[in-house]
Amino acid sequence: MTRAAVLGAGSWGTTFAKVLADAGCDVMLHARRAELAEAIAEKGENAEYLPGVRLPSKVRATAEAGEALADADIVVLAVPSQSLRVNLEEWAALLPRESSLLSLMKGIELGTTKRMSEVICEVSGAVPERVAVLSGPNLAREIAEEQPAATVIACADADRATALQSACHTPYFRPYTNPDMVGCELGGAVKNVIALAAGMAEGLGFGDNTRASLITRGLAETARLGLALGAELTTFAGLAGLGDLVATCSSPLSRNRTFGEKLGRGMTVEEVQESTRQTAEGVKSCRSVLDLARAHGVDVPITEAVVRVCHEGESPANMVKEIMSREAKPE
Repeated sequence: MTRAAVLGAGSWGTTFAKVLADAGCDVMLHARRAELAEAIAEKGENAEYLPGVRLPSKVRATAEAGEALADADIVVLAVPSQSLRVNLEEWAALLPRESSLLSLMKGIELGTTKRMSEVICEVSGAVPERVAVLSGPNLAREIAEEQPAATVIACADADRATALQSACHTPYFRPYTNPDMVGCELGGAVKNVIALAAGMAEGLGFGDNTRASLITRGLAETARLGLALGAELTTFAGLAGLGDLVATCSSPLSRNRTFGEKLGRGMTVEEVQESTRQTAEGVKSCRSVLDLARAHGVDVPITEAVVRVCHEGESPANMVKEIMSREAKPE
């Protein structure tokens, strides 16, 4: 039986632990806080992040990373992207030598502008062929409730991608494979930034035309950046690109969209952060996405606008005005 360790017991890590167990894996779910691990083990439920969702008996919880990682065939990394490096430095020596390392994270590291797979390779010493990423329209709560969803697993090693595909394929969760790691990771990271803008527009009272325009132009700037970094254009038309972007910009379950909506209604970044316990990746990653784009000479006006609102004090209303007043040009 395939043994999987899921490092990170938030809503998405816990949901993916359930997916792996439903697909037949033996799963150890690692929570940094002992009280959370004990509550999950005792109740068979992560009431803190997924209240009301029963976890399969094949999901066990622990606060000991060594216990979670022992003999794992698959190591799933499901921590906030900006904390990956510090966490992985602690876990690196415990990683089984031949395990597949699967990233669920969607972000670009601040300071280095590295993708999560690059951070994993750098810190763990793993060769790139051992590392895979999972990305797509995967809102945790819906998947935990077994609503049908699809995703993409990207890996340079096709056989490893296929093995990971088999390990998480259930009647409600359908994974596809794709060799384009760069495109899948960028699609997942940039869509969080675009969703912040879409949420701001929602909070300002704008409707479907505005959201559709932001989604479309957001996809265009994601694809421009991806092409500059060597991604395949077709990736952005698929699940890890357009699919993830639409879900994240449209659903009230999306943390980034919800965060942006509160900003659009007049709350400050600090007030929104105090009101939620979950991470909206785009708030931090917007700066690293912008740094990455500038380093490659790529125009990303929506990302620039989100950075100004989240980190430079600009109002969402003025952000929309500035985007709409940009010089007219061919699509």
